[in-house]
Amino acid sequence: MYLAMNRFKIVSGKEDNFEAVWKRRETHLEGVKGFKKFNLIKGAANKEFSLYVSHSKWNSENDFWNWTKSESFRMAHKDAASHKDLYLGPPDYEAFEVII
Repeated sequence: MYLAMNRFKIVSGKEDNFEAVWKRRETHLEGVKGFKKFNLIKGAANKEFSLYVSHSKWNSENDFWNWTKSESFRMAHKDAASHKDLYLGPPDYEAFEVII
């Protein structure tokens, strides 16, 4: 199993807007080969930003990278640039292979 995550630093005071964008967005993940689950997780906050993580679970690393090259990936991310004012910078990508 493979876990893919993006960490987002969201400008303080814009958390509700960020969450609304994610709740309304079409993920286009259902039916994608190897996709298991998706969560958006909220973490700690400080005066500057709140931390969020998008967390997706895949059967394999290969399934994840194949999705990133697909039409469903392009459709899911087509409006991402229109919300730049919510972010302190680009997301930080992290990935993990499940051992146990």
